[in-house]
Amino acid sequence: MSTLSRIPEKLFFKIGEVCELIKVQPHVLRYWETEFPMLAPQKNRAGQRVYRRKDVEMVLRIRDLLYEEKFTIAGAKKKLADEMRGSTRTRAVSKETSAAESEAKTRMTADPAPAVSTIEETAAPRQVEASQPEALAPSPAVNGKELPPQVRRAFRVIKRDLEDLLTLLNADASINR
Repeated sequence: MSTLSRIPEKLFFKIGEVCELIKVQPHVLRYWETEFPMLAPQKNRAGQRVYRRKDVEMVLRIRDLLYEEKFTIAGAKKKLADEMRGSTRTRAVSKETSAAESEAKTRMTADPAPAVSTIEETAAPRQVEASQPEALAPSPAVNGKELPPQVRRAFRVIKRDLEDLLTLLNADASINR
């Protein structure tokens, strides 16, 4: 990315320097600090904001989301939060998926019901419950047995990923119109 290469090799940047790099006014940068919790520059002894390179990179990403990709503040916050937990989520999903797969294998050997009907039984009730708050929704059950916590977590992660994908698809559809 050319914008990252134009950041000077310095340890710290003053607010004026950051504003020159990203082409925004200082009051805009200060506002972004209040809206984006991941943007938190340190302050020196005189109380002036001091940005590190990672802070400047974050400001550049926020600027790109807001000005180039036309996200709203709320949309940019969500996108950044998703990006920041993306690598963590990928690791968590693989762990939870392997736990869910081993649980499913154990259930399949212990329970003679076919896997297809098990998936249909758990998927259909969740679609109906999607409008309910998750805390109020009953726990999904298979053949009258409650699912283990790691399987429920894996389903929640998959649901969140699908909702994110749907949001992206809706955003792309509205842009193409």
